[in-house]
Amino acid sequence: MEILSQIWSFLGLLTVVQNVLPTQLVSLFHSFYESIQDFFSPYSYFEIPEFNGYCGVDVNDLYRHVNLYLNSINSSSTCRRLTLSRSKSSNRISYTVAPNQMVHDAFRGHHLTWTHQVDNVQDSVEEKRSFTLKLPKRHRLELLTPYLEQVTARAEEFERISRERRLFTNNGHGSYESGWSSVPFRHPSTFETLALEPELKTQLMDDLTAFSQGREFYHKIGRAWKRGYLLYGPPGSGKSSLIAAIANFLCYDVYDLELSKVSDNSELRALLIQTTNRSIIVIEDIDCSINLTGDRMAKRRNIQAMQKKNHRHVMMSDNAEDDGRVTLSGLLNFTDGLWSCCGEEKVIVFTTNHKDNVDPALVRCGRMDMHVSLGTCGMHAFKVLVKNYLGLDSHVLFDVVESCIRSGGTLTPAHIGEILLRNRRDADVAVKGVLTAMQAKILGADVDATEGGHEYDDMARTPESIGRRLIESPDHWPEGSPEKKKKKEGSTRDKNVKFLVRLRSLTKSDSGRRGV
Repeated sequence: MEILSQIWSFLGLLTVVQNVLPTQLVSLFHSFYESIQDFFSPYSYFEIPEFNGYCGVDVNDLYRHVNLYLNSINSSSTCRRLTLSRSKSSNRISYTVAPNQMVHDAFRGHHLTWTHQVDNVQDSVEEKRSFTLKLPKRHRLELLTPYLEQVTARAEEFERISRERRLFTNNGHGSYESGWSSVPFRHPSTFETLALEPELKTQLMDDLTAFSQGREFYHKIGRAWKRGYLLYGPPGSGKSSLIAAIANFLCYDVYDLELSKVSDNSELRALLIQTTNRSIIVIEDIDCSINLTGDRMAKRRNIQAMQKKNHRHVMMSDNAEDDGRVTLSGLLNFTDGLWSCCGEEKVIVFTTNHKDNVDPALVRCGRMDMHVSLGTCGMHAFKVLVKNYLGLDSHVLFDVVESCIRSGGTLTPAHIGEILLRNRRDADVAVKGVLTAMQAKILGADVDATEGGHEYDDMARTPESIGRRLIESPDHWPEGSPEKKKKKEGSTRDKNVKFLVRLRSLTKSDSGRRGV
């Protein structure tokens, strides 16, 4: 009791002294005490305030990085109290270190501690926040800089992965402050669900990974940090799904640029400037967007012919044609000129159904670095679709489907996906529906045109209809039918018919074994 009473007396004396002595003298004693404490302490302390300076306006970017870093290292295992939050536009729960709580970390075999300091500002409702880093004093010079570099890199990576991605489209007002409108980007396509052959899928993923990790390499070789991809193939081959998978793989925003809404080259440059880093700029159907891919030599010959009649008029009309619209030169400068250096880590994607219709200047090396051909499904891509839609890894008719694919009965992913989606409740009917469509293609029959939508649906839904018309013996075809006429076209068609007859026997034998 005597010891406690002496302590209370000492504390009371300190309070009296603090109230009697001038404030400047008390601050001097406090600073002297902290200096002595720091001299004998084996640790160094570094404070990172939320704002730079004393005005509280300029946000300290390092404070934000520390907050993201502590969120990424799962601070719940070392911190006793956390603050949980979730924004309206995200389903992800984020957490921050609660006020005056500590988080322990390790770096190069040394123990470090973060403390989240929160102090109330006198005569104000605002709070003063900061992070304090404690690390060994003897190793502070060799630890501080590389550790903060790790914190920044880890925070940027965590922010890239966890932030909500956006899908932008130009609104026709690119010359103003904001020429883009956006919605949340939540497309579910991934490389795991894409119907691509494994070699192409691996090649794309490796190329994207090398690009996203190539900051130092691109700077070293003096080249803008961007990458161009040309996706070409028939409708339904999965070009848009591949773009969404790339965006989800890289965690980039997507800018869908509609060239028909862009008035001139100046607006095109303004839209490029407004795009953010780590984004994908997409121009779909580049050969149909605007008249850029015509025969430039023929146009030049026409102008030269007209110049003989009225040179001045032709020159003025030609310049007027280039003014007030997007030109090929403007688009080339957009993809590979000086303006393409605005920002970093950008991917530019062109899509087209007909590669030959695209002007060669747009797709040369350096602009479109990788040309990706997307077509009909091979066997591996077909199995991926069956796994996605039906949840099956194997089926007794897979061998028959593979035979059809080798014989030229391949279909686009969209075509196969529609059949599987329509019949997803019965896996046997779904696979046989795809098989029927493949057999129709081998015969050269356009199912949608010759069979009609309703009859095709019946064929896809009814197992007994698999052998009807398309895989019956040619001798049983009625006179005057389309199949009978096609049989007379040549020996090639006869070979296909014989092949389909063999497929019918295989299908029946498989159905008999399974009791279908």
